[in-house]
Amino acid sequence: MKISSVDIIKFKEHPEHGQTPVLVRINTDEGIYGYGEAGVSIGNYSLGSIEILKGFAKMILGKDPLANDVIYEKLSNAFWSKGNGGVIFAAISAIDAALWDIKGKYFNKPVYELLGGAHRTKIRAYASQLQNGWKYENFLGAPGDLEFLKDAVQSAVDEGYDAIKIDFFKHFDGSRLDFYEGRNHLSLRTLKEVDQKLDAVKQIIDGKAELILENHCITTAHTAIQFAKVAEPYDPILLEEPADPLDIHDYERIKEATNIPLATGERTYTRRGFLPFLERNVLDVLQPDLGNCGGITEGRKIADLAELYGISIQTHTCNTSLSVAIALQLEAAIPNFIIHEHHTSNTFRHDREEFLYDYQPVNGYFDLPTLPGLGNEPTEKTLAESTIITVK
Repeated sequence: MKISSVDIIKFKEHPEHGQTPVLVRINTDEGIYGYGEAGVSIGNYSLGSIEILKGFAKMILGKDPLANDVIYEKLSNAFWSKGNGGVIFAAISAIDAALWDIKGKYFNKPVYELLGGAHRTKIRAYASQLQNGWKYENFLGAPGDLEFLKDAVQSAVDEGYDAIKIDFFKHFDGSRLDFYEGRNHLSLRTLKEVDQKLDAVKQIIDGKAELILENHCITTAHTAIQFAKVAEPYDPILLEEPADPLDIHDYERIKEATNIPLATGERTYTRRGFLPFLERNVLDVLQPDLGNCGGITEGRKIADLAELYGISIQTHTCNTSLSVAIALQLEAAIPNFIIHEHHTSNTFRHDREEFLYDYQPVNGYFDLPTLPGLGNEPTEKTLAESTIITVK
């Protein structure tokens, strides 16, 4: 079996959350095909992966698609792949996932079976980004007032989620925290609003759900510590992205100053990007995005490396329904999985209708996909509405 062509598929823009998904479909001379996704569609950075995918596609034509590790090594050691980089590794991740999809279909097994089997039959999930509502289909236009946040939290708890994640740096008037304030010193206004929100959330989830804090790298060491001191009494289980992923010294300061476990990873690429954090003992959970860290192949290596340091894995998942299926495959197959991120955008009706299968948690848990390969692909209608570039 040989790779005969590669289709690069650009979806229509999703204006409700400002993303344009880019997928890849690898075709073979035996009629088996596989899908992958370039997981940097936030801010439409996925568009930058299209030209990279064109170049990588030429490099893999005629290759054996079952030799996915060989192909991964070839792509990850290409000239500009050295030194990592989100857009480049998003393209590599898309190809890698598509090859795993082909391998699963070839052997008629879900990918997690090829990775060694399922450590669990159900995948625990948390409701993510509740500052933008829960199943509120206007991600970019979500208000920031307290009642809106409380309604979102209550909705998620009522659906059976026992963990939620919130970015508390949206002001009551809907504006985002000022960049310079986030980098230098949090104002009294910001800290008071944060405390009010934390208190309101605690009253809803107390004894029912755990809380994850989402900082989106808005803060640095000083401001993250300010925030953590306010948040500590509310017993959060994780503080995510409290600083830039390249500023390890910030993580060392934050780790020393707070007892809240720390996590990062959605903008960290390959196991080499995570290793310094593990060596410095500053993280409790790694959050690789399988759409940009190097795919399933590299994601497994990151998980294995983390296990040596006693660290858990919670993949970052915020792209299409295909990215959900990809994450579930790896999460089932690693012993150190902790929880899956179910992003509010993955509840949007339009997004869910773009793919053949709609994976949604029930009472906060996913059932494992049982279809061969990754277990999802775009509908014919979605493909007809997309722009497709074929390399052959």
